[in-house]
Amino acid sequence: MAMSRDEIFEKVQEVLVDALGVDDDEVTAEATLMGDLGAESIDFLDIVFRLEKAFGIKVPREELFPAEGLLNNPDLVSDGKLTEKGLNELRENVPHTDLTGFEDDPDINKLPDLFTVNAIVNYIDGKINAA
Repeated sequence: MAMSRDEIFEKVQEVLVDALGVDDDEVTAEATLMGDLGAESIDFLDIVFRLEKAFGIKVPREELFPAEGLLNNPDLVSDGKLTEKGLNELRENVPHTDLTGFEDDPDINKLPDLFTVNAIVNYIDGKINAA
């Protein structure tokens, strides 16, 4: 069942309002899950579960939020920054995420800022409208 980006955004917005207890006007396309919406790592499991239920799809957590796998690999992180290999892996694993800016300074402390509402919308759009 194809959906427009606006329809996807509205459903993602509902999921995040329910999961995080925020107001719908706070859930903008550019909002970051952790910085702007106050999500904690435990919330990501709930968000994934709610997205699966709302859209009727399977969402492997590591596809939507792959940071944990990157951070535990010394080939991908050096001196608190992603290496070129780490950046390539991130690009490959999160094609739904805008890495502009992060690539200039791939500080691992800035990884949470990549998890935006728009990244989720892009991911869902790719999953349900790919066929």
